[in-house]
Amino acid sequence: MSASGCVFCRIIKGELGAHFVLEEPDAVAFLDTRPLFKGHTLLVPRDHHETLTDLPAEEVGPLFRHAQRLAGAMESGLAAAGSFVANNNRISQSVPHLHVHVVPRRPKDGLRGFFWPRTKYESDAEAAEYAARLRAALAGA
Repeated sequence: MSASGCVFCRIIKGELGAHFVLEEPDAVAFLDTRPLFKGHTLLVPRDHHETLTDLPAEEVGPLFRHAQRLAGAMESGLAAAGSFVANNNRISQSVPHLHVHVVPRRPKDGLRGFFWPRTKYESDAEAAEYAARLRAALAGA
């Protein structure tokens, strides 16, 4: 898929709406519209790279430093006990633009192995509130 037809590239350009959590010169993060748990965030590089293996080596560290900050924000901003950080390359990758899932976790939350129940936000306002909590946690980090 070309960058022009990529859903995430369109979100980055502002052509499609999203609840942004992080906006940096090299990457952005926004809430997943079909979260495993509320606060589930997708971290994507601004430049279009389909998979982790396509990302230039010098960009891997900076991208995962953002993932590290988001993992901390899950705990401080959402009172999560921890987080799940994952990346799919081609197989199970729903959008062919590199994205890292950062998901808040709690004991006995129901996430087991590859059984990943999806949930949804009750409203756009609820999603906006989760994004705001994560942004505030990142700002305070």
